[in-house]
Amino acid sequence: MAPLKSLEKEYPVIDSNFQSFCARHGIFTVQDFLLHDLYVLAAFAQQHPSSSSDHLKQGITQMLSIVDEQYHKPWVNGVQLLDDFQRNKHVLSTGIHEIDSLLQGGFREGQLNEIAGPSSSGKTQVCLQVAASVATKCIGSVVYVDTGNSFSSQRIRHFVSRISGPTFNQERDLTIQKVMSGILCHSVFDIFAMFDVLHQLQSSLRSQVDRADQNVRLLVVDSLSSLITPILGGGGSQGHALMTYTGFLLKKLANEHNLAVLVTNHMVGGDGGHLKPALGESWKSIPHVRLLLSRDLQSNICNISILKHSYLASGKAGRFTLDD
Repeated sequence: MAPLKSLEKEYPVIDSNFQSFCARHGIFTVQDFLLHDLYVLAAFAQQHPSSSSDHLKQGITQMLSIVDEQYHKPWVNGVQLLDDFQRNKHVLSTGIHEIDSLLQGGFREGQLNEIAGPSSSGKTQVCLQVAASVATKCIGSVVYVDTGNSFSSQRIRHFVSRISGPTFNQERDLTIQKVMSGILCHSVFDIFAMFDVLHQLQSSLRSQVDRADQNVRLLVVDSLSSLITPILGGGGSQGHALMTYTGFLLKKLANEHNLAVLVTNHMVGGDGGHLKPALGESWKSIPHVRLLLSRDLQSNICNISILKHSYLASGKAGRFTLDD
């Protein structure tokens, strides 16, 4: 992350006075600033004489704008899209035939994928099935960030048994043990705890020995919206900046380390009472792939459709049955 001093030339309000003020609160980089409680920081700024206080608050506002400018940049042109497609050729099967067929193979490494859907639509079950499929069929591991105590080792075991097919008990147990050891689950309950996990993962991926069986192939965050929605309330700028930074960090992990990222999102009321994915207009441009999941009433039949895809047409849909 850029040190504050490097911003001074382009943004004069980030001057030595503002930098000194931030340093007194342990803020030396853009990331330090973003992870600080800005309400507390603004309160400290308010304690300064009027002219100095106004200047410090202008600096805080400018820093939030910088976060948006730096971490919310869409693809610029088709050449970059083509380059991204060509560099990330591996596709990870979801373990659900109908979804793989819809997506021409599954989730592409190097991309951020989102599944949005109402409560009880099957989002978590799909995440668990994808994690089991990747850990069983691929050489590598899965990092699973659980934000609502919904991770189920029993469901993973069930899916692995189904994937493995008819085998002797001892062989099946060895497969299950190997798969379970390759799924690393972290329970987090606020966005800052998730940042800690993601930064640790980033550090680990950069320093790990180059062995295929140590490579992370899939990162799951179920549910991302449950962490972000609480910080978007109140109309403040920090929540939006944190959401933008989250998207940047997830896409950076996917791109730099060629892993697939899968996040889930809930639904909220939209115009005319129609449901729409949460997190607003700013978020919807961030994922490479957005899928909408729904479930027939009192049934295990699910409907899934493409809301957005980097190279497939929106509106394509499929149906599948959730595994019992």
